[in-house]
Amino acid sequence: MKCLLFAAVIFISSVNCFAHSGGTDKNGCHHNKKTGEYHCH
Repeated sequence: MKCLLFAAVIFISSVNCFAHSGGTDKNGCHHNKKTGEYHCH
């Protein structure tokens, strides 16, 4: 029972991550239009 409760707490408190909709080049990188920064994922 403790294991199930622990798993539920971890699941509820986990942070959701969402990918951006911008395209990437052949290296998996792109320019941030707001800052002009070029970065890779």
